[in-house]
Amino acid sequence: MRSDLVVVGAGAAGLFAALTAARAGARVTLVSARPLAETASYWAQGGAAAALAVDDSPAIHLEDTLEAGRGLTKRSAAEVLTNEAAARVRELQDLGCQFDADRHGDLALGLEGGHRRRRIIHAGGSATGRRILRTLSAAAAEHRNITILEGERVAGLLEGGGVLLRDDHRQIQARATILATGGAAALWSRTTNPPGSFGSGLILGRAAGAQLADLEFTQFHPTAVVGLPGREGFLISEAVRGEGATLHDADGERFVDELKPRDHVARSIFNLPGQKAELDMTMVDPKRFPNIVEALQQAGLDPTRQRIPVAPASHYVMGGIVTDLDGRATGAPRLYAVGECACTGLHGANRLASNSLSECFVFGRRAALAALDDPEPTDGPTITADVSAPSRETRTNVWLLAGLERTQANLERLNEDPYPLARLVAASALHRHETRGAHGRAEYPDTDPALDDHHTIIDPDTETPRLEAWTAS
Repeated sequence: MRSDLVVVGAGAAGLFAALTAARAGARVTLVSARPLAETASYWAQGGAAAALAVDDSPAIHLEDTLEAGRGLTKRSAAEVLTNEAAARVRELQDLGCQFDADRHGDLALGLEGGHRRRRIIHAGGSATGRRILRTLSAAAAEHRNITILEGERVAGLLEGGGVLLRDDHRQIQARATILATGGAAALWSRTTNPPGSFGSGLILGRAAGAQLADLEFTQFHPTAVVGLPGREGFLISEAVRGEGATLHDADGERFVDELKPRDHVARSIFNLPGQKAELDMTMVDPKRFPNIVEALQQAGLDPTRQRIPVAPASHYVMGGIVTDLDGRATGAPRLYAVGECACTGLHGANRLASNSLSECFVFGRRAALAALDDPEPTDGPTITADVSAPSRETRTNVWLLAGLERTQANLERLNEDPYPLARLVAASALHRHETRGAHGRAEYPDTDPALDDHHTIIDPDTETPRLEAWTAS
């Protein structure tokens, strides 16, 4: 098969990249392991962050992003996001996405942790991912320039451009490949992510020669349901706290500012006796979050009448394939990465809530347009990789040994795990001798200012990390 571009992954980043290239006249092949609209993005309850309010600006959004990143955000990446996010929201509206509006017909902007302004757009309350993915999936399915291969997985990359499919060994030649395969949060057994989010794109990229960075920075979402059969790990959106929900300890006392960045709130819950809290959302209008209320009621808890037991769960890995601001993977020609599998330095040590969905659209577009400038594909060898899922034992080990607070002894144990990506997480966490953002080290409880702007890099030919200072450019 021949295409101008292959996009691997049909979440928000992959669909938007595919549509951007197709609307520019390119032939696109979209490869998705799952049926369309069943990816991790589909379950996203949070919205997309953009400076749209009259009292907001890209500069204020930038300041909030830098603050949340705890001294590790790459400023140039954050400037790209904050400057371009509003335009991508308007483009989504042109594609047919309908976002929640107030009684005047203006966008209803929500507030989430770490944001000083209301700048979060939602669709259907906490059904944002579902609404956006349905719209983008329909647009992709109807576009004559997009060929969709559902239920297909990629086993390797073509050095001359393109991919090798796993099941029937077909090759798809293309100018370039964009990996939009999602993140690796399902490496941890307690997670808000679907099982497929175990880092397959990182494995493919590394095999092709790409660098990985910042795998020690795993964001643990503070309010995932705990102890409820059938709903264990179910995410209760941060937007619920933005509308007034409060967190309480076992004595019923509030113990944290609920709208602090996620690393602060998650660690505050982790430090409670029993490492769990109760979320009180009885004062929140249930019509604002109908799918959350319905899911909890079906499981036997009524959030309009009682508090919900919650505890942190693995939610988002800030690290990934190192790319430039157009998504080009460092060290791997013709390869691009966007969304959660990429690491531009945007999120630093702790992702600002709802920046990730905006990232999908901003950098998905930039990567698609940049990839179309690559030369025509050529013949060359195939670079294969083992992208099998981690075992249950590995996932349990990653949760127990690389959770919210890491110790040297536990990380050294994890560094002997048979699953390569688990070892890379352990090695990265061992190499960073400080507590910063989402990375907590028991032996190093303080942040080391000397490590500001220093990222943990793993080159493709080694499992030994090194620190590298990233400039603003």
